[in-house]
Amino acid sequence: MPREARIRPRTDADLPALASALVEVHARDGYPVEGVADPRAWLDFPGLRHSWVAEVGGCAVGQIGLSGPGGEDAARMWAAYTGGDPSRVAVLARLYVLPEERGAGLGERLTRTAMDHARDHGLSLVLDVMAKDRAAIRLYERLDWTRLGEAAHHVEGAASVPAYRYAWPPSTK
Repeated sequence: MPREARIRPRTDADLPALASALVEVHARDGYPVEGVADPRAWLDFPGLRHSWVAEVGGCAVGQIGLSGPGGEDAARMWAAYTGGDPSRVAVLARLYVLPEERGAGLGERLTRTAMDHARDHGLSLVLDVMAKDRAAIRLYERLDWTRLGEAAHHVEGAASVPAYRYAWPPSTK
């Protein structure tokens, strides 16, 4: 019998469990490609506006965040593609779920929570996803995100990694 899961706003008390989960996800999937030398800083990054966790059995097992557009290339690409105001964009970031909790739709529920928040606040969303992260790409495409184009994600001290840029809601351009 599957354990009950809930999606809720993230709190500081969730950060130790999420940092540990991030290290596990990186070891298995190579996400994030930047590595996890300081997982807590990666999770609680400057510009973070909102974040939510997937909680199973009282423990945070995954998370998602929204940040402002800042200097994000995806936000600039969205503005060029749509002609829209980049101040009305948020960046979907830091989505992951512990491997043993996958398959129950938690990644989709986290993503839909962020999408609902964006819709309720009149925002469009953008993101970069590494080309190697096929499951994430399938999720975004299933949820009707628009692929804006390709990009190279630069990792300090390493070769760049192929990535795609997506936007939601779907554009009518």
